[in-house]
Amino acid sequence: MATVIPGRFTAQADQPFVVFLIGMRINKFLALRKWIPTALAMRPMMSHLYEYPESGFLGAESYFNMRGAVLIQYWRSFEDLERFARSKEEPHLRAWQRFNKAIGTDGSVGIWHETYMVEAGKYEAVYGNMPVFGLAAATQHVPAVGRRETARRRLGGESEPAVATPAQPLADVHP
Repeated sequence: MATVIPGRFTAQADQPFVVFLIGMRINKFLALRKWIPTALAMRPMMSHLYEYPESGFLGAESYFNMRGAVLIQYWRSFEDLERFARSKEEPHLRAWQRFNKAIGTDGSVGIWHETYMVEAGKYEAVYGNMPVFGLAAATQHVPAVGRRETARRRLGGESEPAVATPAQPLADVHP
């Protein structure tokens, strides 16, 4: 279990980055031979990406429900993401080809992705009493104080807190 960090924190990313959402949806529950291989294909890709951070992959969070899974990935650039997706040496291209051959357009399993290119300073995040998580885990986890205290300030504007910010713990504890 991840260590909870008491207090309010935010993510600090000083360079542009990419947020890539990818998921699958089980459309036909009884088509086990279709959706189980699709679900299992992501694990080796993620292991590979964590093993080779020079690929431009920064980190990820995953979520599962009764209909499928969603993976939120953070990348250094779209070029890095695209290189990984299209490379014959990387595990993604083979999984993509297997999906198209085994499932194609039969409707048993849905797949989707969304890509967002984010400029430095054009994002906002806050984490209260959370483990290091999401964008902060992929970049830098910093206290949400001063210029980082409100959403508007984190986006470069000016505002006063609508609700008083709780006092930070005396000692910032980082994992």
